[in-house]
Amino acid sequence: MKRSDIARALTACLLASLALPSLAKPSVILVSMDGVRHDYPDREPLPGFTRMAKDGARAEALMPVFPSITFPAHTTLATGTHPDRHGIVNNQFVTPGGEELRYGTTGSALAAEPLWVAAERQGVRAATFFWPISEARWQGVAPSYARVPFDDEVPESAKVEQILAWLDLPDGQRPGLIVSWWHGADGSGHQYGPDSAEVREELRAQDAELARLIAGIDARGRWSETTLLVVSDHGMLAPGGALDANDLLEAAGVAGRAVNASALALIRLEAGGDAVSAARKLAQAEPRLRAFARAELPPALRIAHENAGDVVLLAEPPLAFLDAWTQFDFWRRASPLWGGEVGVHGYEPEKSPEMRAIFFALGRGVPPGARLGRVRALDVAATVSRLLGISPPAQNEGTPIAGLGAE
Repeated sequence: MKRSDIARALTACLLASLALPSLAKPSVILVSMDGVRHDYPDREPLPGFTRMAKDGARAEALMPVFPSITFPAHTTLATGTHPDRHGIVNNQFVTPGGEELRYGTTGSALAAEPLWVAAERQGVRAATFFWPISEARWQGVAPSYARVPFDDEVPESAKVEQILAWLDLPDGQRPGLIVSWWHGADGSGHQYGPDSAEVREELRAQDAELARLIAGIDARGRWSETTLLVVSDHGMLAPGGALDANDLLEAAGVAGRAVNASALALIRLEAGGDAVSAARKLAQAEPRLRAFARAELPPALRIAHENAGDVVLLAEPPLAFLDAWTQFDFWRRASPLWGGEVGVHGYEPEKSPEMRAIFFALGRGVPPGARLGRVRALDVAATVSRLLGISPPAQNEGTPIAGLGAE
């Protein structure tokens, strides 16, 4: 055979191999940017988000479950079920036994299988980097790789470097699932309000790190087997009034303890307290809110778990339940002095568009330029599972988002 014929044959073989689907195992990276409202990316040019929308898919909005609060929302993203099943009803709450769980310990109450456990159970290595509720083992199972404990001072640049380092691991060690929590615009939204310059500044910084992550995947040529999903847990709005539910308990003569959570307050009554009677007294004491014994909560809210307490108070925006004289309350009271405002969240996304979050997707299984309309946070776990080729978490109630990951 002539040398030129050999060269042509080798070239043909190379081109044929490039046309074949990748035999590498799929990877899914799920990044959550805390408190990024659905309309924030439209406020100014953001290269990372622009790239994802252009070459991938963007939803009109991601609809969180109620309450649209960080820990319940992230738990739903990871489990595909509602707070009345997964048990994480707020960032902090009091259990029926009187134990107060908050932030780092909240995950110990998790009652539904999360994505990283579902993946490990099915032979797919998983990695977590500060995802809320991921610090606790679930039924004795932990991800293969985990960055713990949570440290708010760790920058997104370190998260990008670690995600790329995980992708660089050899077959058999590389995680198929990577989930990571990012600061998003939550801090500036709470302190300065959703329409502040500080929100824009924080989002620009987040987008810059997102662009670095995308560039890192570009450089590795990994898009044929990698899907990047960027979501958020909730939006933000400016409150127009505030109540401390503990003050309301005292005024109504109800013996108990309240956990304020902006859109709702969770009340654990003292032993022997009657929830129906307490709810009636509280509603009479403050006509701006709705009060329910836990057993009488509207079923559509899907929050009637024992961790929600005995009585649940619901506020309609812009009214918010806030602890009096905390640091956040100081900012709320002081911000009008310089013409500013603060931000809160937690309300029903169907009623309050400001609670709606973001959803972007790029890479394997994502049609370029796709527009998805509204998608549900409930469906994210099932979508990730389909992209990985595994069954969704055991208690999952969602369905894969149409158009993503389909063969």
